[in-house]
Amino acid sequence: MTSRFHTFTAILFTIMVIATVSIPSTVKAEYGDIVINNFSDDAQIRPVIFPHWFHRIRYRCKACHSDLGFQLKAGGNKIDMLKIINGEYCGACHNGQIAWSVENCDMCHSAKPGTPTQVHKSTKQILLSPLEKTK
Repeated sequence: MTSRFHTFTAILFTIMVIATVSIPSTVKAEYGDIVINNFSDDAQIRPVIFPHWFHRIRYRCKACHSDLGFQLKAGGNKIDMLKIINGEYCGACHNGQIAWSVENCDMCHSAKPGTPTQVHKSTKQILLSPLEKTK
């Protein structure tokens, strides 16, 4: 029984090491947030924190990136409130029927002023940042 336990532990450890080493070094947005600050600082309003992970667990990539036209790059879209109010981008769902509407600015505009457009706090960043600093 002890031999089986040691074998199982060794196999599990090997799988964990391989999985950790094979994770790409670029940050992926799938499980993180996107900070959007294309126009916010100029308009003197907080940047948007878009919870990509929250949307990703509910919808397939196609729903936003194909059907709604979101580019696959943080900051790649020229989203402004007029477009959202007119039903483009976020406004396709955030219209008061499918999801909340735009009346409560702080629901989206919640980042610290001056935060640049970026992928922020992905699971990979949180779990592996100490390892990457030692490389």
